[in-house]
Amino acid sequence: MNKEYVQIFDTTLRDGEQVPGCKLNKEQKIILAKRLDVLGVDIIEAGFPISSPGDFDAVYQVAKTVKNAVVCGLTRAVQKDIEVAAEALKPANRPRIHTGIGTSDSHIHHKFRSTREKIIERGVAAVKHAKKFVEDVEFYAEDAGRTDNAFLAQVCEAMIQAGATVLNIPDTTGYCLPEEYGAKMKYLMEHVPSIHKAILSCHCHNDLGLATANSISGIVNGARQIECTINGIGERAGNTSLEEVVMIMRQHPNLGLDTHVQSKMLSETSQMVSDAMGMIVQPNKAIVGANAFAHSSGIHQDGVIKNRETYEIINPHDVGVDTSSIVLTARSGRAALAYRAKNIGIELTKIELDMAYASFLTFADKKKEITDNDIPEIIKTAGIGL
Repeated sequence: MNKEYVQIFDTTLRDGEQVPGCKLNKEQKIILAKRLDVLGVDIIEAGFPISSPGDFDAVYQVAKTVKNAVVCGLTRAVQKDIEVAAEALKPANRPRIHTGIGTSDSHIHHKFRSTREKIIERGVAAVKHAKKFVEDVEFYAEDAGRTDNAFLAQVCEAMIQAGATVLNIPDTTGYCLPEEYGAKMKYLMEHVPSIHKAILSCHCHNDLGLATANSISGIVNGARQIECTINGIGERAGNTSLEEVVMIMRQHPNLGLDTHVQSKMLSETSQMVSDAMGMIVQPNKAIVGANAFAHSSGIHQDGVIKNRETYEIINPHDVGVDTSSIVLTARSGRAALAYRAKNIGIELTKIELDMAYASFLTFADKKKEITDNDIPEIIKTAGIGL
């Protein structure tokens, strides 16, 4: 099957950095930008240049450093924002200005105290102004998830006519259900006359835990860019997780979609971001969590020891993890104990294993986890000579 490629727009350095207490300094941004470039993301959103002199300088230095990816700067639909972003992006080999405005009735009436017609005018003016500085202009329709589809289609057509090359359809509040978000993309594909001149982009938040599902629904229905972050970090409950969408496409080849991301670098990249931001990755986090390839249930352990694919749909090596983990707890069975004992050079006969297992359960009921250092003592307690 010939695959279509979905562009990965990484906003770890911009949206991800908005997590309270996770601000990155310029040097950290440069290190992570280099890593993202090697990882194979297509676009790196380096920051919001007008927000502070420090962020301007960070975007400028990232633009100087990145060799392959497009480097993007965020703006509001404000002339000064756009001019400052253009200045910050001057060193970039492939610059992009990301500008936009809220399009939902909630934003139009309460945030801007404006009208739909004036919002379109402001968006068109922003895109046209950005186009004076760069060829690649992305427009975001903030709160598109709660924007009327017919009006959103009008907005998209107007922005394409003004010169936008990418149309970002954010589910800003994480409100949409996957079928709703997918239907929104499908509607735009079918009702925006010039849609063939631009790329639709998914930017989903995780307030209801649906960011990844919504993004996948978006690309199934015609979007060809996903905006995401390493570890799914971001405002409030976070953004779409880069590692999740990449591996979903890899594990479901029937979708006919893929990315250029080097998946074997995912685990290490996750740790780099976690260390830089001081934000621990939850152990049960899909793909990169400490427990993503760990097994403690006896039934699961027995299956994985016999054939990894019985309980793992991803080969840990594919995301840069050395091996699956067989964790010894009171829920573990004989197969797991024999496996871990063999790993430290102790071969047990069936009779010895039965004896050792009884001793093991006594130990395991007292400890949350049995380590390799405990195994010789367990076997000795069982009366087995080593």
